[in-house]
Amino acid sequence: MTSEKLAKPSGAGAASAAVDDRFPELVTRSQAEGLRLTGEGGLLQQLTKPLLESALEGGMIDHLGYDRHDPADKNGGDSCNGKRSKTVVTDVGPVGIEVPRDRQGGFEP
Repeated sequence: MTSEKLAKPSGAGAASAAVDDRFPELVTRSQAEGLRLTGEGGLLQQLTKPLLESALEGGMIDHLGYDRHDPADKNGGDSCNGKRSKTVVTDVGPVGIEVPRDRQGGFEP
């Protein structure tokens, strides 16, 4: 089997890169430390966090119509306005994520 690099979703930018960058680190650490695949602190739970956050960032970019820190948002009507913490319950257990916010409050994850 040959290894293939997964294409990054359009508009996800640096957020999807974080998922790609963190994956080899988690796999290596899981092998070295005997990290379980499932359960509290397991590999799937740790991979779920950056995956969900990447999807949320992509959703925010689509909502706003421009990338984070893009000059297009300067003096614009709506823009990114930080993040809030949230715990989501998944099949691999509870996962703490950071959900992006917009100034006008119209972004619904």
